[in-house]
Amino acid sequence: MRRRLLVVLLLFASLAVYGFMVPLCMTVSTSRTQELWLNRFVYAGWFADLAGKSMDSGDRKPLVDEMERYRELYSERILVVDASGVEFANTGVDTSARGVENAVVAVRSNRHATGPPHRLRTWDPDTMLVASPIGSGLHIRGAVVIEASTVRAKSEITGLWALISLGASTALTLFTGVALGLSRWLLRPLFKLSDSVAALTETLPRPPDKNHSPSKTVSDSYGGYFGPPEIQELARSFDSMSTAVSDSVHSQRQLVADTAHAIRNPLAALAIRLQAMEKVIPEQARTSFLRASSQVDRLTAILDGLLKLAVAETPVGYDPAQSDAHWPDRCDVMRVVEDRVEEWQVAFEVANMTLTAEYSLSVIEAAIPADALAQILDIALSNSCRYAGSGAATEVRVRGESERATISVVDNGIGVSEDEITKLTTRFFRGASAVPGGTGLGLPIASALVQRYRGELLIAPVTPHGLHVALRLPPVKPERPMSRGTA
Repeated sequence: MRRRLLVVLLLFASLAVYGFMVPLCMTVSTSRTQELWLNRFVYAGWFADLAGKSMDSGDRKPLVDEMERYRELYSERILVVDASGVEFANTGVDTSARGVENAVVAVRSNRHATGPPHRLRTWDPDTMLVASPIGSGLHIRGAVVIEASTVRAKSEITGLWALISLGASTALTLFTGVALGLSRWLLRPLFKLSDSVAALTETLPRPPDKNHSPSKTVSDSYGGYFGPPEIQELARSFDSMSTAVSDSVHSQRQLVADTAHAIRNPLAALAIRLQAMEKVIPEQARTSFLRASSQVDRLTAILDGLLKLAVAETPVGYDPAQSDAHWPDRCDVMRVVEDRVEEWQVAFEVANMTLTAEYSLSVIEAAIPADALAQILDIALSNSCRYAGSGAATEVRVRGESERATISVVDNGIGVSEDEITKLTTRFFRGASAVPGGTGLGLPIASALVQRYRGELLIAPVTPHGLHVALRLPPVKPERPMSRGTA
């Protein structure tokens, strides 16, 4: 791909450089040709005036002397003829040459050239004829023809062309160096990425039948590949990676389901057997029995938490509950908050705590399903009810900020130390002041759910004591119009 990129860059550079060089060379040649022509045309006019005076006086000597002096100065010959075409004075011009005859005829018929026939080129003849009439209008008394030398002008043009070509070659060389460095700088990360992706793709399993792959919806989003072969190969590698990731997510969900089925049944059977044995347990072993029963309950709670966490960490696109295109992906925040606050009122009263709500909006929607938002609020309110302490007050606040809904659960309870704040969303972490009975999975589940729906969960201490859990919900995106042909 680098070779093709260099070819394209150098092609455009060559077109640009030569597109500038060729017109510049033509301009230089035209300018030098016009300079030579105008200079010799002025001299021809001056000799025409001098020849007219010599014809009037009949004395050719002053004219011939000036013509010889001009020949010594410029090494150029001059021919003067009268109105009948008879030679009047000549310093060496070949009158039998076809070009000279044509120039004399054109001047005598008043059709002589008033400009150079074309711009000089290095391969043109070494002489150029410049003619001027003697007299004016209808009174043409003869003609003056200067056989001007183009050697010096062509040499200057050749030198300027060489200088322009050298500059163009230098510019093209510099651009080639820049193109080499730029292509290396641009494509080196791509090559490294391609090699890394290719190496990773080689280690990924490939499904034997794509039509029956659980990742069919991901793979089918890729059609034909276009562009350089390296980019096509990279695209195919990314396609394989996305397929493998999709299959991995599906396997993870299947593992969670199998694990739930495999572990729940033995735990349920164990719990039933313990309940059946409770009546025959001796008094001296009752304490150990109760501890075993509590451990079974704790394992059941941990299993439930792990299952919820696994579901919460599953990307939205792989949620079976959202396979229906009409599954609700938004909710009325105020309705969900009011429902959960009302539901938790009894629990807070039993715990000798107060629960209040403060709303600054009447209706606000967020891009999150109602059941997911309810689960997050249940976790925050459950933690406050369990760990804030007797006599604490908890307040639920709802605010609207930049089209986002922000729900805050604030209490003035025991709180959490500064060094433990950042650990609260870590799995199985329990604070030093936490009461027994929790699993350490509540806030990790809430954090995973919030991230799953592109929201933000913030936890901060309250001064002088207490905890502030803020949930920033994503705004609802405007619905796109249905395209034609869509059912």
